[in-house]
Amino acid sequence: MGDFSKSIVNQRFRQVYEELEKRGMIKGKSDLGKKLGTYNHVINSILKGERNLTVEQLHKLFETFQVDANFMFGFSEGIFQEGAPGLYDFPTRSLSERSFAGRSNITLVPDRALAGYALEHQDETFLSELPKFSIPHLEGSLIAFEISGDSMYPTITNGDIVVCEPLERDDPLRDNNVYVVVTDVVVAKRIQQIKQGDHLAQLRLISDNEMYKPYEVDAQDVRQILRVKCRLTTHAIA
Repeated sequence: MGDFSKSIVNQRFRQVYEELEKRGMIKGKSDLGKKLGTYNHVINSILKGERNLTVEQLHKLFETFQVDANFMFGFSEGIFQEGAPGLYDFPTRSLSERSFAGRSNITLVPDRALAGYALEHQDETFLSELPKFSIPHLEGSLIAFEISGDSMYPTITNGDIVVCEPLERDDPLRDNNVYVVVTDVVVAKRIQQIKQGDHLAQLRLISDNEMYKPYEVDAQDVRQILRVKCRLTTHAIA
């Protein structure tokens, strides 16, 4: 069996694997294998220097995780392309930082009001009746959502609040980043854009908890998209 351990691509792949695990973007060799269209034992062999990555596997690594090709071939030291996602796509802060006094620029949508928000997110009367709060150094008119469930665990946990910036229709989106997507329901998910030519046809909504399968929604059914700017939690912050 050949020794591929001296290959720069394989050496860099080991660094990428470690970084993806550290960021929580993969859950071990089997998970990475599925995302690269191969198997656990193949990933294990590549990491051990017993075989090379294929061209197809490299392309999937670039597309799925936004790994920089220049890094893989030894031409740069930055592992990811600019704007690539990680486990913490946004800052994590304590719920105790909330202030309900004074300037209140963040509108809170509690779990019980999510269904109403999906229908009335453009209704100023509905929005005015929701609670407001502020967080130091978070400016602008923002919307916060109370998250129920574990579909985005460990990125977002049950009971967390995500503070979001509403986007306009023509604002660019980043695949694999976390957004709140409003259709007839309100969900926080990673997204991947499915296009027909230059036209956005669907969004694939992806949970970080692998127990939940990805699913697609038609672009015409999307009422609003909000970029997550900050997570508020009662859990320990590293």
